[in-house]
Amino acid sequence: MESFDNIYLDLSKQHGKCKLAESGLGWKPSGGGETFTLDSSNIGAAQWSRAAKGYELKILSRSSGVIQLDGFDQEDFERVSKAFRIWYGINLDNREHALRGWNWGKAEFTKAELSFNVQNRPAFEIPYSEISNTNLAGKNEVAVEFALGGDGNAPAQPSGSTKSRGRKAAAGPDELVEMRFYIPGTAVKTEKGIKEENADDENADGEQEEGEEQNAANLFYETLMEKAEIGDVAGDTFATFLDVLHLTPRGRFDIDMYESSFRLRGKTYDYKIQYASIKKFFLLPKNDDTHTLIVLGLEPPLRQGQTRYPFLVMQLKLDEEISLELNMTDELMETRYKDKLEPRYEEPIHQVVTKIFRGLSGKKVIMPSKDFVSHHGHSGVKCSIKANEGLLYFLDKSLIFVPKPATYIQLENVAVVTMSRVGGAISASRTFDITVSLKAGLGEHQFSNINR
Repeated sequence: MESFDNIYLDLSKQHGKCKLAESGLGWKPSGGGETFTLDSSNIGAAQWSRAAKGYELKILSRSSGVIQLDGFDQEDFERVSKAFRIWYGINLDNREHALRGWNWGKAEFTKAELSFNVQNRPAFEIPYSEISNTNLAGKNEVAVEFALGGDGNAPAQPSGSTKSRGRKAAAGPDELVEMRFYIPGTAVKTEKGIKEENADDENADGEQEEGEEQNAANLFYETLMEKAEIGDVAGDTFATFLDVLHLTPRGRFDIDMYESSFRLRGKTYDYKIQYASIKKFFLLPKNDDTHTLIVLGLEPPLRQGQTRYPFLVMQLKLDEEISLELNMTDELMETRYKDKLEPRYEEPIHQVVTKIFRGLSGKKVIMPSKDFVSHHGHSGVKCSIKANEGLLYFLDKSLIFVPKPATYIQLENVAVVTMSRVGGAISASRTFDITVSLKAGLGEHQFSNINR
């Protein structure tokens, strides 16, 4: 057996002891905790390179992606490579990273990670398990979003297991949340993978390789979606709603509901949102008596480039009926969702969307207060924030203004409410304003042009 001290597994906060033996390898944290083991039959390939805490042994396992062991000394290379050669029949590949500092190079999709190479040396690698989402940010630009590790309340999984998807980099106080690639030109998708379209792409006998030519950024995006299993990370969808109008972010999106997350698919953007990110769920009838709004409060907010959307606002027609059968086994329905979901629905679409979201996310639906009805008999009052017109709703414990900028105010945080232009010399004006000032200097919100 070979044993090494002060080794960090998958960027863990604490070091531990790493042991290599004929049956496989193991790592145990020094402060006590769960041991991580890897069977020798599960080791697919191994690489040795300079890393953050010394030298790193990176193992590409056959089942659970990439395992990183960091903190070896340079002298350990002989012992480690000998162990791998004799016990596991694998050559330890000594890789040197590109240190040129160039930000252009070639992206390569390997089995478990995306490698960015400069002059045929890797500049950095991104394990697919760290990627939470990707979308086309422009015609030639692909944005890659990383899983935010600091859930805080999520149970810590042993690193290296597939369950710790996207938790590797959560060790540090700062984390990378998004990276963008600019990919010009066209590329050809072949059986072997992506082939970039260059002048020397023709074979020796002048024949073009078979394959369909398309925008390189699109191909990169599609390949990444497939490799990182972003589209169907949770298996089959339980339900899909097509072409739902969203007021924020604006556009029409298809909604796919999975077990622990849902996905919004639009023409240019594609988002995956965990149900755990939904902090508030509102169902608000519009004043036109034909539409209703479903509002989801998200934390962390949805990001689209530099813009953040803390609220998703969907608009559905009241009279649109839908019949839907949930794509779920009877067994799962009985065990997990017994009183939360029904096997089939046949009612207005806004009720079906609400019930399925409520069943899968476990969030309570907040509706306008029964105690407030406007002069026109509606729940919402027409007003504006600056130049944006919208509706202000009075809920039992809060106020909400939608659709844009969606503004949520809890009544317990309100210090004082000022009504202006209400009487006196200008009582002839048809509208008045309300300014809501918050406690502890959290600012104020002004709702203007409310019908007298």
